[in-house]
This record gives sequence, structure tokens and C-alpha cells, in this order.
Amino acid sequence: MIRQSHASAREVIVAHAIGEVVTELRLVDVADYIAFIRLEHFACISDIVDSAAELYFQPRTVRLGNGGQVHASWSEPPRIELDLELRPSGATVYFTLSLGANGAGIEVNYVAFEQPDADPERNTAFLAAAIDGARIRRTEPASAR
Repeated sequence: MIRQSHASAREVIVAHAIGEVVTELRLVDVADYIAFIRLEHFACISDIVDSAAELYFQPRTVRLGNGGQVHASWSEPPRIELDLELRPSGATVYFTLSLGANGAGIEVNYVAFEQPDADPERNTAFLAAAIDGARIRRTEPASAR
């Protein structure tokens, strides 16, 4: 697949947006991910993703897509890949989250816009704003003011 020039900017936006969700996902033991993926219990992984995302995004904004893969061997630490979807209003981002021993990374596979603009930069700006709008904001209680 030919990588488009605006893909890197969108990956940065998505990576920044889901950083806290990734931290939550890394709290799950790697053996659990391996078992769920190998046994094709993707509903369990979907529940984990939903639980991790509900603290930071509106319901069903971040969700498991088509599944995932395990890369495990005797010579390297395991790596888990999860196909995820980020669905703010007006756009859908299909991406792969890779969780490894030393960190995480994402690769945006495709972005679909409900009403795309001819200018990719405007689409990227729209994506950033839509993702920001889907976040749950922490508010201070009235007594704390």
C-alpha cells in the first residue's frame, strides 16, 4: 500500500488521543491477551478495550475492530496487535495497536470521513477536532471552586 503524506500526521493525532487508553490496556497480563487471541475469544478483548476506553471517551468511540494477532516465540518477547477503531462523530479511523515489552505503537490503516473535504489537511484538522470532541472531560465539583 502506498503511504500518503498526511498519514503520519494522523497517526500522531491518534497516538496522542489514545495514550491513556493504551496505558489501561497494558495493565492486562500479556498471557491473557495471548490466550484470548489464540482461542478466538475476541469478545473478552472487546470488553477489555471498552473498559479501558470508557474512562476517556464517549461510549463506543474506541472499540475492537476485526480482532488481533499474537507474535510470540522462544527468542523474542511477545507482541500483541489489536485491530481497533476510533469513531468520533463524522469519521472512523481503522488502526492497529501494537503492544510490546518496551512500549506501544500504532499504524493507521484507513480513515473514513462522512463528509470528506478535497484538502487532506482540512480532513486531518477535522479528525483532530472530532477526536477531541469525543473525549470525556473531567470537571471540578462545585465545592472545589
